[in-house]
Amino acid sequence: MKITCILGSPRKNGNSAAIAGRFVQVAESLGAASETFVLNELKFSGCQACMACKGKLDTCAVEDDLTRVFASMRTADIIVAATPVYSGYASGQFKCFMDRCYSLLAPDYITNPQPSRLPSGKKAVLITSQGNPNPSLFDDLVNRLQTWMKRNWRAEEAHVIKGYGLGPNAALEPFLKQAEDLARSMCA
Repeated sequence: MKITCILGSPRKNGNSAAIAGRFVQVAESLGAASETFVLNELKFSGCQACMACKGKLDTCAVEDDLTRVFASMRTADIIVAATPVYSGYASGQFKCFMDRCYSLLAPDYITNPQPSRLPSGKKAVLITSQGNPNPSLFDDLVNRLQTWMKRNWRAEEAHVIKGYGLGPNAALEPFLKQAEDLARSMCA
């Protein structure tokens, strides 16, 4: 089993990264191989709206560090995506990555029942973290991202770990436990 982990926080050791790290650590202890990408450390640009991926190419025309991320996603069984909630949405780094995922969609993605170019059978894990203690405050964002992962990444399952009430020195234990349990159930 192979896991691709995409960390969208500008803080390499932030809350969402710690929760994702625990998932990967437990999965590796069960025999999974993994590749982790810290978006804030990669050199990449946003989607250029060139539409080459919908015409003459079946990949993104922009060749930068996301080329490696997309290649890893193609061969992954599980894609873990982690982002903090900033201003009611995913981090800027994660949003820019999401825009580039447009290249993963087939030219006829609007009408195609299988719009993604990624192989079928993937599973996804969405991890979000927010400072606000209200666990349902950003449900709309989580639901949109979960739906997006299912459709655009061909994820048969898209699990969610939603960390809330998390400041810089927050008690992460309940969310780390969720990550451990989910990794065990997905990788056993």
